Amino acid sequence: MVPKNSGTQLGQQDFLRLMTAQLSQQDPFNPVDNQQMVAQMAQFSSLAGVTETNTTLKTISDQLTAQTALLQDIKTAQDAAAAAAAATQSTTQEG
Repeated sequence: MVPKNSGTQLGQQDFLRLMTAQLSQQDPFNPVDNQQMVAQMAQFSSLAGVTETNTTLKTISDQLTAQTALLQDIKTAQDAAAAAAAATQSTTQEG
């Protein structure tokens, strides 16, 4: 079975497919240990939480980058307006 995701990362759907295949192929007289199954599910749940946190942090980082660029543009415009006002004021005082 080839995962649909690119690279070597497995997603939630891939995990569920693997778990379902594991359960369907197990020997009914020697089933998978419940503790082992719960541990695998807990690890996946933890990984999913970390992935979601990373996605949220990336979104916040992108927003901060955009806001920083906007603030830099505003500062540049303010500096240009102040320079133009100073030049206009100096021209009027000379005349």
